Amino acid sequence: MRSLLFTPIDRWRAPAPPAKRVGWMGEWTYAHRGLHGSNVPENSPAAFAAAIAAGLGIECDVQRSLDGRAVVFHDWEFDRLTGETGPIADRSAEDIEKITLSGNGDHIQSLERFLDQVAGQVPVLIEIKSRRDRRVRPLCLAVHRALEGYRGHHAVMSFDPLVSRWFARHSLNTVRGLVVTEENARSLVGRWRRHSAMWIAKPDFLAYDIRDLPSTFAAAQRRRGLPMLSWTVRSAIHRDRVACHADAAIAEGEGIEGAAPEVGLQV
Repeated sequence: MRSLLFTPIDRWRAPAPPAKRVGWMGEWTYAHRGLHGSNVPENSPAAFAAAIAAGLGIECDVQRSLDGRAVVFHDWEFDRLTGETGPIADRSAEDIEKITLSGNGDHIQSLERFLDQVAGQVPVLIEIKSRRDRRVRPLCLAVHRALEGYRGHHAVMSFDPLVSRWFARHSLNTVRGLVVTEENARSLVGRWRRHSAMWIAKPDFLAYDIRDLPSTFAAAQRRRGLPMLSWTVRSAIHRDRVACHADAAIAEGEGIEGAAPEVGLQV
């Protein structure tokens, strides 16, 4: 009953996209940070090449460099995945692209170089990283510039509803999504937060935490036409949950059907 009270507001404040705009999204499984494993770092050219070869879509992460370019990297600092230390935001894109990833010696890529590698062969989901002490608009602009002229299927997404709203205002042709985790907040207050974030974001799709499915909020948005992707799918049980409650998986390891056990392990 409470969900029904929100439905007309959802339709008004965050209308569902035309099916033609987002129909491709449910046709793929997306390799989370590429098809990475023990000797293939996440978000690396080798991980992306393996995903393409396996016929998987790709999910990747981007950060902003000191000189305002988008680079493909998950963490805020270099420490976990390279031999370098310190924040990504303190280095220029040219310097960042010289840094090798631990595991196989691949270099960190700019978003432009990543898109050149994929070249429309498979769809890509670009997660834009955001946190409260940093303005996200410059990174949105950097991603928008990198995507200019790119013709392959692609979408951007973020936990930050301001990211999706920025693309809704400034990059109308870019499919945009809101990443959602409920974190056990299923009270009326939690539901209000999710609805209000969606009203701000005006997303074309949702990327939902697999741990929260099934969810009345997710089901309501899916019924009215928002594609439902789910992350991070890591097992056959997760795959079954996606089959029942979502349209596509953002997966790694055993969450990718037919994957070898070592594929998709964190490095």
